[in-house]
Amino acid sequence: MLNELRRVFQIPELKSKILLTLFLLAVCRIGSFIPVPGINGEIAVSFFRHMTGGTQNLFQMFDIFSGGAFYQMTVVALSVTPYISASIIMQLLVALVPSLQREVRENGEAGKRKINRSTRFLTIVLSFLQAALFAKYALQMNLSSPGIVATELLDVTAFGVPWLFYMITICTMTTGTMFLMWIGEQITERGIGNGISLIICLGILSQIPTAIGLIIQQLNLDSQEAGQMNFASIVVLAAVFIIVTLATIMVIQGHRRISLQHARRVVGRKEVQAGSSYIPLKINYAGVIPVIFASSLLMFPATLATFIGKGNFLGEVASWLSPGNTIYLIVFVALIVFFTYFWTATQFRPDQIASDMKKNGAFIPGVRQGKPTQEFLEQTMNKVTLLGALFLALIAILPNMVSRFLGVSQTISYFFGGTALLILVGVVLDTMKQVESHLLMKRYDGFMTKGRSRTKTR
Repeated sequence: MLNELRRVFQIPELKSKILLTLFLLAVCRIGSFIPVPGINGEIAVSFFRHMTGGTQNLFQMFDIFSGGAFYQMTVVALSVTPYISASIIMQLLVALVPSLQREVRENGEAGKRKINRSTRFLTIVLSFLQAALFAKYALQMNLSSPGIVATELLDVTAFGVPWLFYMITICTMTTGTMFLMWIGEQITERGIGNGISLIICLGILSQIPTAIGLIIQQLNLDSQEAGQMNFASIVVLAAVFIIVTLATIMVIQGHRRISLQHARRVVGRKEVQAGSSYIPLKINYAGVIPVIFASSLLMFPATLATFIGKGNFLGEVASWLSPGNTIYLIVFVALIVFFTYFWTATQFRPDQIASDMKKNGAFIPGVRQGKPTQEFLEQTMNKVTLLGALFLALIAILPNMVSRFLGVSQTISYFFGGTALLILVGVVLDTMKQVESHLLMKRYDGFMTKGRSRTKTR
């Protein structure tokens, strides 16, 4: 492994991409320690810890996605969740509105840039809305735990509303989200890996030491009394961690091969003999995108309902969509399946594949070229996608089942399987693929040398 890492840093272009990515991710972490002006982060953390009582809820999931920035009420407390929500909305609009479909299909890059501009504008709107609700909730928290909000900001009012506090909170948090979005785009364009996914992955990684500390605390090693956890629970959690990791890799990397035959054809003055190859149809074509989309989409309406308060219909919605709730799990699984199919439908183009096969004289044995080939690929991909979506959903809800079976806090089980681990493994695999592609372009072997013929470098 050391030799492979040495090869990575021997390529100047790849080395600069990795260093730029690490630098920008470090800048993201710095924002997690800068509180919103006028808010005492330490008192806010104590309030949230007391409110959650050690169980997993909506705010805790938000805090995990933001890398601990939400509980401390920092400038990046909203993380990239508004951007992901805006991306989901725009993807749905592109799929449902014919004019947007034509814009993307006919104008190519210009159409994509227009969609990206609309996504950024929608991100600002969603960030503004969520930041305003966040400020409102901070004022409610300050009533029960005075000191969270500085009194100097509360004294500046108009019509009984502390407008200065609202303005500072909304502007600061919206700017923080837009800054993270910009960093994510810079990583995607100039660095290595998908920037937004890496930012989410970084937030999850930063919370793992907290989960390990909680495990040690619940083992109660300093006392002779039994703790909330025992070593048998840790063994089961470790087994779940290994199983989920292996299953995630198998689902993301697995594919079904569609055999192809090539007819004889003349290239220049030479006749190329017929041959065979295959089309790899991925079991999970969308990767971990459905899990990220489903988690973010569930957080948005539940956040609105929680911030507005209880005692009304929206408060009931918030309780239904609380992590670990049966309704939450059902909706979560349904959204994962939906987004798996949705993302696959928007990215997988069987018509283009069938057209290219016909031009190159390739065909699937027993299937005619053209429309029948397109239909065959669509049907096969739908079957394969269903299998991948169900596996993905099962892995995502596994921590909740383990938590109920072992009586372990979901705060701990969340990190040993499920959404967090799916995102971590998926992002790492995607990033390693990009690094390996750079190595192969420079005539190196990449990370996985076993079973691959070694290429000599010049």
